[in-house]
Amino acid sequence: MAKWFNNFLVKTVPMAPKFMVGLVAKKYVSGETLQDAVRVIRDLNAKGFTASSDVLGEHIHDLSETELPLEMYLDLTETISSEQIDSNVSLKLTQLGLEIDSDRTWENFEKILVKIKEQDNFLRIDMEDSALTDVTLEFFKRAKSIYKNVGFVIQSYLHRSEKDIRNFLSPGINVRVCKGIYKESPDIAFQDPVKIRENFLLLVKLLLENDGYAAIATHDLIIIDACEKYIKSNNIPADRYEFQALYGVPIHNTLKRLVSDGHTVRIYVPYGKDWYPYSMRRLKENPDLAGYIFKDFFNIKSK
Repeated sequence: MAKWFNNFLVKTVPMAPKFMVGLVAKKYVSGETLQDAVRVIRDLNAKGFTASSDVLGEHIHDLSETELPLEMYLDLTETISSEQIDSNVSLKLTQLGLEIDSDRTWENFEKILVKIKEQDNFLRIDMEDSALTDVTLEFFKRAKSIYKNVGFVIQSYLHRSEKDIRNFLSPGINVRVCKGIYKESPDIAFQDPVKIRENFLLLVKLLLENDGYAAIATHDLIIIDACEKYIKSNNIPADRYEFQALYGVPIHNTLKRLVSDGHTVRIYVPYGKDWYPYSMRRLKENPDLAGYIFKDFFNIKSK
């Protein structure tokens, strides 16, 4: 019954006033400004977590719209260094113009990459829908020839993901493994949650068995438990992997335990004015959150 109700809430949220969706944003977004992100990251660092910061926004429709996110990413990179906070940087290529002009996107991306290199930080290229997988991986390959501390993301629901990882396998290759949230055809993506989970574990093991670095990005407690057991039974060094979670996802006790057990845990900390579409995606990905927010809003105590 609870699952049905949560799914119902997700379907009706688009009809709700924007301020109500803001309740989601407060749980998942650090704020609208870089200063908000710095405050949240500093607090996370004090609790033993590291971070990955991201400027919200994607799928721009005019190249002039790339100017602001480019400036914001350059500021973010500089601020991480000057404020001495423990965070790397994540970005989406469509925010820099990928769906309009690949060459212009590379110009924007390279400016950020060079700044990241100057600060000796790490840059994660986020993966978007499957139509952009090939070009995203090409950007990674090109970026890797300029700077070694670059990684990409693989989505375990795509049939192609094992092959993609094998194509890039090399010592130290850094891959963030997640399930994937974009709606994809059964022809190219697993639809069964069990198969998605199985493929997730296969991809993590593939990386760890071949001297890669696995960023285990999931809130699925079954996957977290399975990865922990695999890491322990195979004596995987702590510098070969990390666990990752979205800021605000309600598995904080698990994340604290992972840190106390000696695992690196990185929290994804987004900020910016585009919190509405981001929050809507988070709701669709995790319908249970809608139930949590509904209870919080009406002060309903969980049993």
